[in-house]
Amino acid sequence: MTMTIRTAITDADYEAWRAVRIAVLPYERCPSVAEMREFERPDRLMLLAELDGEVVGSGLAVRSDDGKRASLAPRVRPEARRRGVGTALLFALADHAVAHGYDLAGAGVDDEESGLFAERFGFVETNRQVEQVRRISAEPAPAPSAEYEIVSVADRPELWEAAYHQVALPTLPDLDVPSPLKVTAEEWATGWINDPAAMFVAVAGDQVIGVAGLLLDTDQPERAEVAYTAVRRDWRGKSVAATLKRTSMAWAADHGITEIYTWTQRGNEAMRRLNEHLGFTYGMTSVSLQAPLPLTGGPAEG
Repeated sequence: MTMTIRTAITDADYEAWRAVRIAVLPYERCPSVAEMREFERPDRLMLLAELDGEVVGSGLAVRSDDGKRASLAPRVRPEARRRGVGTALLFALADHAVAHGYDLAGAGVDDEESGLFAERFGFVETNRQVEQVRRISAEPAPAPSAEYEIVSVADRPELWEAAYHQVALPTLPDLDVPSPLKVTAEEWATGWINDPAAMFVAVAGDQVIGVAGLLLDTDQPERAEVAYTAVRRDWRGKSVAATLKRTSMAWAADHGITEIYTWTQRGNEAMRRLNEHLGFTYGMTSVSLQAPLPLTGGPAEG
C-alpha cells in the first residue's frame, strides 16, 4: 500500500480536506472553502494523506491564537488508522512548524485514542474545554434595555470593526488560557464572523459594549456554533451577555436552527454559569496539549 502526503492546493483538494475533517469531527462546524481561502497565510500548511490514491487523512499547521506556538491538527478517517498515516501527517506538520521558527506545538484531542497517540510524541495536557449544548425551540426575544441597544452587524456593519477595538481587545486577555490570544483586525473581520445577520452587538451611546452571536454551518444548517461572547468590564453585571445570547437564540429559532453549541475553557466559570442559566447542558470534553519542537520519536515508530 502506497502512502502519499501532499499539500492541499486546489478547491477540490480543500473539499477533500473538509470531507476528512467532517468525518472525524462531525459535531463541529467546518469552515467552507471560501472561509479557508480567507485564512491563507505563508506559515499555514494544509495537507492531504492518500493511501493508494484515496484521501484518508488531512493535516493543518498554523500559528496558534496566542502567536507563540504552532497549532498542529493531523486527522485520519477511523477506517484508515493504525497504518502510520497519523504519524506521517504529524511529523510533516511539525517539520513545517520548525522551518517557520516555532519551538512549541499545540494540539487538541476529544477522545482517549487521540490523547494516547499524542502522548507518544511528548504532548502533555495544558487546558480543557467543555462543550455546552442548547436545543432551540420557541425562543422569545429579550425585553429591550433602557441603557443599551442590541443591533445586528448586518444592520450596522461598521460596528464590527468598532467591536474589535472596544470589546475584543480589552476582553481577550480575560480568557483563562496559558498565553493571551493575539487576534489581528483582519482575523477578527474574517475568522470571527461568517454571517453578519447572526452576529449582534450591544451599543450604549457611541460605544460598543458587548458582542455575541452565531457561526452558521452550511453543512449542517440546523446547527450553529456560539461565537465569541464578551462584555466590557465596566458593563458586566447588567445582563448584557444574557440579553445578547437570548437575542441570538431568538434569531436561531426564526431561522430554522434547532441546536447551538459552544466550548468554554477551564476557569471560565462565569460563562459556564450563564450558559447553564440559559438552559445549556454539558456534552464533550476537549483536551488542549502542548509539546516542544522538534517532536520526540519519528515517523518510523508509527
